[in-house]
Amino acid sequence: MKALVNRIIHTSVVDGPGNRAAIFLQGCNYTCSYCHNPETINRCVHCGVCVSACPTGALTMEQGKVVWREEKCCKCDQCLAACPNMASAKVREYSASEVMALLKNDLPFIRGITVSGGECSLQRDFLLELFTLAKEKKLTCLMDSNGSYDYTADAELMAVCDGVMLDVKAWNDGLHRKLTGMGSRMVIDNAVKLAKAGKLEEIRTVVVPGYLDSEQTVTEITRLLAPFLETGSIRYKIIAYRPFGVRQPFRSQLRVPTADELQHLADIARRNGFTDIVLI
Repeated sequence: MKALVNRIIHTSVVDGPGNRAAIFLQGCNYTCSYCHNPETINRCVHCGVCVSACPTGALTMEQGKVVWREEKCCKCDQCLAACPNMASAKVREYSASEVMALLKNDLPFIRGITVSGGECSLQRDFLLELFTLAKEKKLTCLMDSNGSYDYTADAELMAVCDGVMLDVKAWNDGLHRKLTGMGSRMVIDNAVKLAKAGKLEEIRTVVVPGYLDSEQTVTEITRLLAPFLETGSIRYKIIAYRPFGVRQPFRSQLRVPTADELQHLADIARRNGFTDIVLI
């Protein structure tokens, strides 16, 4: 079983507790308007547009496919900006054992691994194998997810997954569809089921004033999850939208929230019982 990997960060302190390795998989079933990494959404269709945008010749077209030579890449990302398909040719296909081999030198320094995306649950069988191997190395295993997968129906995966960092993008189903192309019901159900199972590592909401009703989202999700705080704290990351990497026309249409707007949302979460609140 192999997965398409966009990149691996060998040391991260923002992708879960402690120092962790973060593996970003390629492919997502959401098309978020504010996506900061839209090149992770689709798979390369080998149209070749990126080849002419590459200043170092790291990308070439060979037998109808785009080939990436990492040793020539200057990481300018001009190819990503040129791509008309929200994809990247700068990806690698790895098996779970190959990923663990790449992390071998990191093991003395990391507490665990976090798999993100794109949407990591789209490559579920790879996750199961990777987490099983990571457990053998005494690593904790987390998923950073948009919540579109019914995790609690997958006992096999949950047995090797220590927790899910869940994006709660919008409470309102219509606004969630406007943002992502899919409804919010599965996300909300997952939040409750994961909290009940002790597998909800944290929830996250990106704040986009005037585009999403973040006040409703923060109010309703914290009320819904408040009963589970009696058995353990749940971290809530309230994240300011930023235009970096966002595709047009959304980059020029969306507004960055003020510090006061973020603090107002944090106050709502606090009134509903949350104490572990991080503003980003």
